[in-house]
Amino acid sequence: MKNNTVKFIDLFAGLGGIRLGFEKAFKDAGMETECVMTSEIKPYAVKTLKHNFKNDFLAGDIFEIRNEFIPDFDFLLGGFPCQPFSAGGKRQGFLDTRGTLFFEIERILRDKKPSGFILENVEGLVKHDLENKNDEIGRTLKTILHTLEVDLDYKVSWRVFDSLEFGLPQSRKRIFIVGTKKKKIDLNGVEPVFNPLESVLESGLPILKSDFIDKLLVHFQLEDLYGKSIKDKRGGDSNIHSWDIELKGSVSKKQANILNQLFKQRRKKQWAKEIGIDWMDGMTLTLEQINTFIDLPKKELKTLLEDLTKKGYLKFEHPKKLIRIKTENGISSSREYDESKPKGYNIVTGKLSFEINKILDPKDIAPTLVATDVSRLAVPNGKGLRRLTIREGLRLFGYPEWYEIPTKEYDAFDLLGNTVAVPVVEFVASKIATTFTKQIEDLDNIHSKLHPVHQVFFG
Repeated sequence: MKNNTVKFIDLFAGLGGIRLGFEKAFKDAGMETECVMTSEIKPYAVKTLKHNFKNDFLAGDIFEIRNEFIPDFDFLLGGFPCQPFSAGGKRQGFLDTRGTLFFEIERILRDKKPSGFILENVEGLVKHDLENKNDEIGRTLKTILHTLEVDLDYKVSWRVFDSLEFGLPQSRKRIFIVGTKKKKIDLNGVEPVFNPLESVLESGLPILKSDFIDKLLVHFQLEDLYGKSIKDKRGGDSNIHSWDIELKGSVSKKQANILNQLFKQRRKKQWAKEIGIDWMDGMTLTLEQINTFIDLPKKELKTLLEDLTKKGYLKFEHPKKLIRIKTENGISSSREYDESKPKGYNIVTGKLSFEINKILDPKDIAPTLVATDVSRLAVPNGKGLRRLTIREGLRLFGYPEWYEIPTKEYDAFDLLGNTVAVPVVEFVASKIATTFTKQIEDLDNIHSKLHPVHQVFFG
């Protein structure tokens, strides 16, 4: 550290959320900060970083940055890609190419030997690749911690934080791994603050106008939509299905009953055994099988099912068999239609086929925002609905009001779905800043008490 300025590099920067929290914490501790290198590969993320942060060294793909080209720095910040460890991905960990990005962090730490680091990832990293089901952490995290503590000689702490406890109306659980050369950082001491969604909502914005919205509001009162998901998948009373609003065409009471029953029955393991396939979450059932739980004449039932298929609520297809293939990285699996089995009826699923898949409750909190569906969230607005705005998305992550995302809306929501909760980073960084400033003060006190000759010797 020179001239009371803490230098850092920001890897897998995204929107720069970790940087913002780090800078704020150190500024509050009385120290200046300087970002000496930023690494990010998404073009619209780079555009956003350039818009909000000036005079940065933007280095691009971390794989292409050789150690000698990286300026000296005090702290490494890195929200390394989480897909290999998340429930939304294939959970292959270090078998996934993106998982090896941690070893790029290791490579830089080993060569540059900075004072410390802050790493962030999804909660799923904690128990990824469990050796025993009762273990506190999985082998992947053990590998990471061993590398940082034993191989690189850092004093390491880690903890899972929920953004909900930091005044943000969104539950977003993330693991933070921090380390310094001198002292293990105590990550305890969070004083929970809770706020409802309405605390971040804008007002006076235009409502959505579409056939989809019209159908929703014809079948439901606005208040009855609060907190509801719209998807043809399981979800109990919190779900609204396409047939509940007759989105694809009229649905009789008998047909609604068929769909609701089929919705539950298609997941029962007894059908997998009868069909002769490995169980899956949503199997095709034949007319005869459906007739065992829908008490209607077979001819009438077939007519009703065919009508639902024609309208797009159902599909008529062969069941799928599980295919396992041995690869260099282990066993991979997929599903393929088994044409040796009779065709049956299955519900057409896919929440992303709807222009809105969830209506948020202003008095409640938002779910964990993810890149795949954050642009399809809606909020009540007067007598109608509107989409969540980019500004509201930024507020849900604690970004300052001056921060802007100058990209297409779709790209902006993709970046938001992968970013961090800034106040959480600020709390974590403040713990490091407090320790860091204390060490500097201790050194200054020692230096001031030395004989002038010793001062020269110690520098």
